[in-house]
Amino acid sequence: MAAGKEIRGKIKSVENTKKITKAMEMVAASKMRKAQERMRAARPYSDKVRNIAANLGQANPEYTHPFMRGNDAKAIGFIVVTTDKGLCGGMNTNVLRALTVKLREAETAGHKVQAVAIGNKGLGFLNRVGVPVVSQLTQMGDQPHLEKMIGPVKVLLDAYAAGKINKVQLCYTRFINTMRQEAVVEQLLPLAKLEADQGHKDWDYIYEPDAQTVIDELLVRYVEAQVYQAVAENMASEQSARMVAMKSATDNAGSVISELKLVYNKTRQAAITKELSEIVAGAAAV
Repeated sequence: MAAGKEIRGKIKSVENTKKITKAMEMVAASKMRKAQERMRAARPYSDKVRNIAANLGQANPEYTHPFMRGNDAKAIGFIVVTTDKGLCGGMNTNVLRALTVKLREAETAGHKVQAVAIGNKGLGFLNRVGVPVVSQLTQMGDQPHLEKMIGPVKVLLDAYAAGKINKVQLCYTRFINTMRQEAVVEQLLPLAKLEADQGHKDWDYIYEPDAQTVIDELLVRYVEAQVYQAVAENMASEQSARMVAMKSATDNAGSVISELKLVYNKTRQAAITKELSEIVAGAAAV
């Protein structure tokens, strides 16, 4: 019964794996709800900042913030948002594949590239493909903190304001629903012309200390809000993808266990049948 013992060992091993994946599925489900609540709570602020920035931009046509002006630099910056951990299906693969397409386009156009990496998986990918990483943020935990993101992101913002790069792209995974997440590469700078709230297009503002200072600060907050929202969306997508991946792994482990038990029973029955045949043959010989 050496074969039977080996099969029992495999069954035990797969059962232990199944326990781990089931536990990870339950943990991811718990974290997913919190991440989704955090993401949805941040959306109204992001939308409101966009609205105010649009109204202020139209109210002061005589001043154009550097973030709304293009330049002739032959360089592009990427903010790459990925996860710190794996076991979340093809989520990171999808966003890094979309990033690869943009990197090839930039190379074809003769543009240099540099990147800010938020998350271990993106950092490792950028190092492998040889993209210069000007700043990085890893080990963020389960909750995004804006104060930790400001420093790394500000490196690219300052480079754009100084005219060293002509475009900043934001790469992340947008949360659609629990079963669907979408890899997104969108332009962060220069800011596209924002659509103002038509119901309040004639608003008149009183600025303190002055219009330029207020607009400068507001657009920086707007960009930071966009990055924070991207990280929040990515974290919600991560937990959803991990829950689905671990559920699939648990189901697959159950299928493997069933197949191994069937093989074990067949092997055991064959061994018993062989022993009975030997006993009957021996009795007949006597």
